[in-house]
Amino acid sequence: MKTDNTDDARNIPIPPDAPAPREKIEKTSYEASEQVQRWLREQAAERIGEKPPFTPTFLAHQRDRLWVLSSLERFYEEDLISDVLHAVKSGKEATVYCCAADPRTSEDYLAAKVYRPRMFRGLKNDAVYRQSRAQLDAEGHEVRNDRRWKAHQRSGRGRGERVASWITHEFLTQQRLYEAGADVPRPLSHVGNGVLMAFVGDTDGQAAPLLREAELAAEEAQAIFARILRNIELFLACDRIHGDLSAYNILYHDGEIAIIDFAQALDPRYNPEVYPLLARDVERVCRHFARYGVEADAHAIASDLWARYLTGDL
Repeated sequence: MKTDNTDDARNIPIPPDAPAPREKIEKTSYEASEQVQRWLREQAAERIGEKPPFTPTFLAHQRDRLWVLSSLERFYEEDLISDVLHAVKSGKEATVYCCAADPRTSEDYLAAKVYRPRMFRGLKNDAVYRQSRAQLDAEGHEVRNDRRWKAHQRSGRGRGERVASWITHEFLTQQRLYEAGADVPRPLSHVGNGVLMAFVGDTDGQAAPLLREAELAAEEAQAIFARILRNIELFLACDRIHGDLSAYNILYHDGEIAIIDFAQALDPRYNPEVYPLLARDVERVCRHFARYGVEADAHAIASDLWARYLTGDL
């Protein structure tokens, strides 16, 4: 038992007026925050619970396992997926998983995009996007200029609803574009923090590469370039601008493309000042294909698309 005023570790006398040592503060992950835990409780309360527990081996040792399961379990209960096989792509905001499809879907694989808990933090800079899309309440109904609703959005629960609205917007945008004939993966379902869609890749579960990773022949590059521009035009005809289009979110597989990641998609009807984002999408595509010798005037293309959109000629 210690009886003198010394430091046990080094046997150094401690001055009588020395401050008490600080207790070590352990850092907690964002997954343990009150907002995230509330989200998980609400998702759990809505589960169907008629099937055996969903316990994919792949997720067993992941730190955010409960967060990921908050959506994937619902897809399992809806008879859409039967297992989680591997992670396809992991970014700062979301992770895409390759899932074994339930036999009733007539698919081999499906892709599940699950947003991470950091979405609760990332929304602080989403003003330009919120101004450029319909705002939805917890029931999915559009809300306009409601002061009480705007005040609610600043609360903890309201922040969770903003996350849900953001993800719902991505699903509905992808659904709208797919039904219009755009080259986007077929969306199947969405719930909580996840979106389930068709898997783009090989029959062995290998995902299609990003366009930036593909090497194209010169003649194919011209055709793919034209196809992407056609999609940008079709998006605009559906009142959508991708807002973050580049070779990093276009998949290439067997001569076909699939455009992904519509979380930041914009609706020009709600904010006519979004032309610079359309122009940026076009400029990035033109810059990528310039390496194949494709000559294009990005400014002229974007200006023509915007003028025809404003006059209803798309």
